[in-house]
Amino acid sequence: MRSILRKLLKGEISVEEAERAIESAQLKLDRVRFDILREKRTGFPEAVFAPGKSDEDIINIIKTVGDVIVTRLSPERAERIMDGLDPGDDYTADYHETARVLAVRSGKPERLGRIGILSGGTSDIPVAEEARVVAEESGCEVLTAYDVGVAGIHRLLEPLQDMLESDVKVLIVVAGMEGALPSVVAGLVDVPVIGVPASVGYGVGEGGFTALNSMLQSCSPGIGVVNIDNGFGAAVLAVKILRAFAGD
Repeated sequence: MRSILRKLLKGEISVEEAERAIESAQLKLDRVRFDILREKRTGFPEAVFAPGKSDEDIINIIKTVGDVIVTRLSPERAERIMDGLDPGDDYTADYHETARVLAVRSGKPERLGRIGILSGGTSDIPVAEEARVVAEESGCEVLTAYDVGVAGIHRLLEPLQDMLESDVKVLIVVAGMEGALPSVVAGLVDVPVIGVPASVGYGVGEGGFTALNSMLQSCSPGIGVVNIDNGFGAAVLAVKILRAFAGD
């Protein structure tokens, strides 16, 4: 869509040709029903959840739409998809292996502000990295501190203080096991905290449901909770909060 509009602005195609190209692009996407107007409507573009879609589907979406964030993409699939693309002047594509995110963009986003991301343990880092990449691709400056969970609470205080002194507006806190870290953080700060339960644990904590219930039941006010392992959703919420700050 963006490439079509660029060609129109450069005078390379007529208005009628642009209309036909857009109609054709929409038809090409009928198989996956891609929501090309979501960014205009909601302020955030639709992302592509890789599982359940073929490599060809994802390649066609990227080539047709332009700016796309592809989540939960394995390194093997990312390599095949990157080979099927032709990044150049129109767009760039970067794969972030730990986050399992492929970011395709045609320009730099407007700068929004700072957020902080904390994780309880190293096993939570992939979810935290998904949040980081999505937030940075949306224009946020992100400060991170990983492996600062309640098993060694002394590790939390210095990075948390640094984040607050750096004027972060939102904190994303990822934790598995019993999911206690967001409650601790929310009891220490005056900014919104987004809790992300991670599917890290064993026994009754297996699958992340104990962490989810713990965050929902927190007695520390000011916590919003997203679904298990939903780093993407946490980043989108943080971005919308920053945009609300910017609109004040």
